[in-house]
This record gives sequence, C-alpha cells and structure tokens, in this order.
Amino acid sequence: MVATFVIFLREGIEASLVVAILLAYLDKIGRRDLFRDIAIGVGSAVLLAAGGGVAAYLTIKTYAGSRQQTIFETVTYLLATAVLTYMTFWMRSHARTMSAELAARAEAVLDGRARFALSFLAFQAVGREGLETAVFTLAILFAQSTRFPMVGGVGGLLVAAGIALAIFKAGKRLDLGKFFNVVGAVLMVFAAGLLGDAVENMQQLGWIGFLSHPLWNTAGLLRENSTLGDIFHSFLGYAERPTVLQMAVYASYLAAALVIFLAVKKGGAPTVREDTRQPLAA
Repeated sequence: MVATFVIFLREGIEASLVVAILLAYLDKIGRRDLFRDIAIGVGSAVLLAAGGGVAAYLTIKTYAGSRQQTIFETVTYLLATAVLTYMTFWMRSHARTMSAELAARAEAVLDGRARFALSFLAFQAVGREGLETAVFTLAILFAQSTRFPMVGGVGGLLVAAGIALAIFKAGKRLDLGKFFNVVGAVLMVFAAGLLGDAVENMQQLGWIGFLSHPLWNTAGLLRENSTLGDIFHSFLGYAERPTVLQMAVYASYLAAALVIFLAVKKGGAPTVREDTRQPLAA
C-alpha cells in the first residue's frame, strides 16, 4: 500500500498541476466556456488509462503461475523502471517551464479555433500521467502480495486532491520543487526494487545464468510474503533470498540514480500565487 500511495500521490499532484495551468490560462483570457473541453479531455484520459490497466492486469492474471506470467511481469518491471527513471528526471528538468509550455500550446490550439484540439491537449497531458500510473500500478501489483494494494492508491489520490485544493482554491503555498525532489528520490528506491525483481525473474527463467546463488536467507526473521515483509519489499526492494546479481544490480542502480538525481542542478516546480489566475512559469 505504501508504494501505491506514493505513486498515486505523485502522479495526482502532477496531473492536478497540468489541469490547473490549463484552466488558469483559459480563465485569464476570458474563455471559461472552454472548461468543458478540458473536462472531456481529462475524463477520457482517466477512463483510457484505468481501462487499459485493468484489461492488462486481467489478461496477465489468466496466465497465473505460468512461464508466460513471469515473462509478462519481467517486461512490466523493466518498463516501469525505465518510465519511473525517465519521468522523474523529466519533471526535474521541465518543472520551471511547464506552465509556459502548456499555455503556449493552448494558445496555438485556440488560434486554430479547434475545440477538439483543446480537449486532445488536456487528454494528452493528463493521459501521460494516467498511463505512467497504470504501468507502475501493474508492476507493484505483481511485486507485492498484499490483499488490498489499491487502498494506498485511493489514499494517495485523496491526499493529492487535498493538496491541489489547498494550492489552487484556498490560496495556500506549497514548495512543489521540494515535493518533487523528495518524491523523486523515493521513486528511485522503488525503481531499484522493481529492477531487482526483474533480475530475479530473468534468473528463474534461465535468461541469466550467472551470479544466481543467494547472498543470505532472512526468511526466518522476516518472510517476504508477510505483511511487514511485503511493505519492505514494495518500499525498499527487500528480498529474503537475494542473489548476488540481484543485489549488485539493485545497489548499482540505486547509487547511480540517486547520485545523478541529487547532483542535477536544482530547478523549482511551478509556483502558484494566491491569485490562481496567474500561475508562474518561474
């Protein structure tokens, strides 16, 4: 539940920023009549991402216990790791210009007098967050055995909605730059755990035949499928019998990703003034 909470919280905040920037721009130019087009685009993106995620999950679960399921899970782990890494660094580098970029694209769409294009802009912007969330959620569902993993996701969305309301409705201020920095570092730990799971699966599939002996066995102290072990596995990548290669990949990725992430020149996320009609591009 911890992993899904953080994922949904992070993606919920970013999606809220996207929608708020678009709505604030339309409000600024006196085109509140186009809010409906934004809502259509956002709703379509959410439905597509949710439907695609559920369909993929149900399809893969039909192969429960088979080699095909292990292959599907491995591909999902690798894809989620790649997307998590790319998304985290992308947000770090584009946070300061996201508001200006979205406003410019909305202006170009309006110049063409294409209302459908405005809906598509919202669909595209929010859809990216939705698809990312679907991929991450699938990976987490495969990696952990908790009975109610989506409880954390619902909690994350509720907290994200509350933060968005505080920022854009109540006029509160939040340092989003620090928020994305902290959550980005946490996601790097998640990604390392997913990459370790992918290595473990590839060794079980026989795709990798070296460094496959376990470094230790802590099952007697903390079983991976226990409630606490499940939390540690999803949050920190804990494994009760990790192989040499699994730990080497986990540690190497985590060290490299965190060093690069923390060394990148800091760029603050968009700041919102109390007048919500004037989002800053920073």
